[in-house]
Amino acid sequence: MKIFYQKNKLESFNTEERKKNRTIGLVPTMGALHEGHISLVKKALLENDSVVVSIFVNPTQFDKKDDLEKYPRHLDEDVTLLKNVSENIVVFAPTVDEIYGNNIKSETYQFEGLDKVMEGEFRAGHFDGVGTIVELLLRTVDPDKAYFGEKDFQQLQIIRKMVEIKKLPYTIIGCPIEREPNGLAMSSRNERLSPTTRDKASFIYQTLKTAKSKFGTESAKEIVQWVETEFEKHPIFDLEYFEIADEDTLTPILRIRDNQKYRAFIAVYADSVRLIDNLRLN
Repeated sequence: MKIFYQKNKLESFNTEERKKNRTIGLVPTMGALHEGHISLVKKALLENDSVVVSIFVNPTQFDKKDDLEKYPRHLDEDVTLLKNVSENIVVFAPTVDEIYGNNIKSETYQFEGLDKVMEGEFRAGHFDGVGTIVELLLRTVDPDKAYFGEKDFQQLQIIRKMVEIKKLPYTIIGCPIEREPNGLAMSSRNERLSPTTRDKASFIYQTLKTAKSKFGTESAKEIVQWVETEFEKHPIFDLEYFEIADEDTLTPILRIRDNQKYRAFIAVYADSVRLIDNLRLN
C-alpha cells in the first residue's frame, strides 16, 4: 500500500497509472473509518483498477471549532483497516498546510438553493467548505469516479451540482447508507456516543421508518408534527430538524406530487453529538 502526504507526489503516481491505462476511483473521507467507508472502498475497487482514499479532516466545513477539535483522528488504525481490504489502495493523507497553505478559507459557490435548506440552514458556510475540498481532491486525483455515501444525501446532491456547474469530467457515485445492527446510520461521530445512548439512538431510524409508513396516507405537515411530538418524549435527544423534501431539489414539500421522489431528512443531538440520517419515502 502506498501513502502520500504531498499533492505533487500523488499526482505523479496517478500520471503513471494513466500511462498504463488504469482507471482510478476516489473515496474522500475524514478518517475514523468504519464499515460505511469500507463499503464505498469495496465498490470503488470493483469498478476501478486503482483506488485513492483521502483521509483529511477539512477545517473549512466545520461551523463549530469545538466540533473540529473533537473529530476523531486515527490515521494508523485507518491505514491498517484499509490494508486488510486490499493492498491496491492508495492513501492520501495531507496536512492542513499542504491543502490550504496559509489561507484556510473556502471558495464561494452558487448551489442554486440546495445549500440553503436543512444542513445549510443550521451550518453556515458548511457546504462552501465541502465544495472547496471536494473540488480540490477531484482536480488533484483526477479520478474516473468518486464515491460518496447517501447518509450525507444533501452533500451528495451539492457535490453533483458543483461538478455540473464547474463542468468537471468526473462521475459521482452515491452509495447506500450502511447501518449498525440497531439501525443507527454508521458515522465516525458515533464513537463519541456513550454505549447507552448509542443503543438508544436506534430510535432515530425507527422514527424514519414509521414516517415512511405514514407517507401517502398522512400529509407532510402531519408527519412532521408527529415526529416532533415523538422526540419530545425522549429527553436524551434534541431534534434539530425533520424535513420531507424532494430528492432532486431538496425543497420541503407542500403536497405530494406524482412521479417525484421524496426523502425524509433528520438531524438530532445526542450526548452533544450531532447525528444525521435520511430515508427515501417512495
